Amino acid sequence: MEKIPMTVRGHGLIEAELHELKHVRRPAIIEAIAEARAHGDLSENAEYQYAKEEQSHIEGRIEELEAVLSRADVIDPAKLSGDKIMFGATVTVLDDDDKKHVYQIVGEHESDIKSGKLAILAPLARALIGKTKGAIVEVNTPRGQQSYEVVSIDYR
Repeated sequence: MEKIPMTVRGHGLIEAELHELKHVRRPAIIEAIAEARAHGDLSENAEYQYAKEEQSHIEGRIEELEAVLSRADVIDPAKLSGDKIMFGATVTVLDDDDKKHVYQIVGEHESDIKSGKLAILAPLARALIGKTKGAIVEVNTPRGQQSYEVVSIDYR
């Protein structure tokens, strides 16, 4: 099986979500199913149907997170350094409009572009890997071809 790269922070977030699902949401949905079952005829019991669907969703997510954690390759960016962009690097770039963007290159399961977490498989991340300060990368985006200049690289 192929390893899944993730930061220490991302690994912790996945473990926390798994704990929440197993120890809070799973017991709550089991209780909700028992309560709905007590209301009688299950074929026309919307509460029961909803609870069973929610249980299925929770169990599926638990299975997914356990699979991700079993294949996790946890990388601590604070232990990395260098002048080339690698996984875990926090990179500041300027776009074609001289607008500054700060991204940390992270695993796909912890990415969140709104908070600056850029998935390693994203086109921009792939273009940045191996580059140094001052490099210019060209990336196809939904808005068309964009250029980005690497302003700084940090491992924290």
